[in-house]
Amino acid sequence: MNYQAFTNDSLTMMYEGIRGALGADDSLRALGEEPRFRVRETPDWKKHASELETEMLRRGMFFEVIDWTDGQEMLPFE
Repeated sequence: MNYQAFTNDSLTMMYEGIRGALGADDSLRALGEEPRFRVRETPDWKKHASELETEMLRRGMFFEVIDWTDGQEMLPFE
């Protein structure tokens, strides 16, 4: 996808769309239901987010990075 062709607002909207789909999936999973968008199970979602982040950083945009670790164990660091 040619991310350079999109406006800053378009990049933000796509990125927030990924965050929303991930949140919806996590909520459904917490209810014991199947995730609707399968964001965590589909590597292309994370690739898309990464490419958006790359372009937004290139432009100097500020954004909150998506936390992909939700529901995963964290290693203790001492």
